[in-house]
Amino acid sequence: MKATIAVMAGGIFNIFGDYFFVFVCDMGIFGAGLATAIGQVITASILISHLFTKKNTLKFVKVNKLFSLSKNIVSIGFSTFFIDIAMGILSLMFNNQIMKYFNSSALAVYSVIININILVQSSAYAIGQAAQPIISANLGAGNINRIKSAVKYGIFTALILAIVSTLFTYFNTDFLMKVFMKPSDEALSISKNIMRAYFISFLILPFNVYATYYFQAIMKPTASFIIAILRGLIISGILIFVMPLIFVRDSIWYVMPITEVLTFIVTAVFFIKYRTLK
Repeated sequence: MKATIAVMAGGIFNIFGDYFFVFVCDMGIFGAGLATAIGQVITASILISHLFTKKNTLKFVKVNKLFSLSKNIVSIGFSTFFIDIAMGILSLMFNNQIMKYFNSSALAVYSVIININILVQSSAYAIGQAAQPIISANLGAGNINRIKSAVKYGIFTALILAIVSTLFTYFNTDFLMKVFMKPSDEALSISKNIMRAYFISFLILPFNVYATYYFQAIMKPTASFIIAILRGLIISGILIFVMPLIFVRDSIWYVMPITEVLTFIVTAVFFIKYRTLK
């Protein structure tokens, strides 16, 4: 509960702080950065306050084999770290290719797409992060049936997110464009086909992201990393450059749906491989 309050408090301050510092105080980009920094301080302060309560059970202890423990922590956690890094790299590649084959109107449409993509992907993070402690605790306790139950509910939740996000975005392209900007007539006219092509990827994205967290939780970092790097860089990165050359230029908008499908196949193989935990 405290974690939720901390994140919401920092985020809400950031939203209103952006308006106050940028427009009321006329501080420009510095004001936006200041609002973000203060928001993070607020979040961190609320979280740190737990250390001074009676409920706190954390304490400093001597750590043995620090290097090997750190190595395990980094190897297990790197895949979800890479998801965020890859999103930035992928956006940069998309920007370059869009400006090569299209114009600024198409780039404006993509800027809306990437913001919506972040929202859907962050929602998928939430499913994975909620499932991880349950799966990890039961893995340590040897309660395989509970793990299978948690996985079932996690996949079901990811499926609901996939259906809702796909249907909502697919049938509300004009609305979404107008929410994020005041689009030109050209941008609005091309947005429907572009956004609908890209948003098909939302049907599979939540499951692939959830799988990354799942394989982390069962101590299979290699599988987790392979999924993350395939969808975040290798498959998507190759298709961004290859598809417009082989097919029509508009095929670039189908890069992520194809990427998610190919990644899903690999993910399914890993699920079959590790279906019996030992």
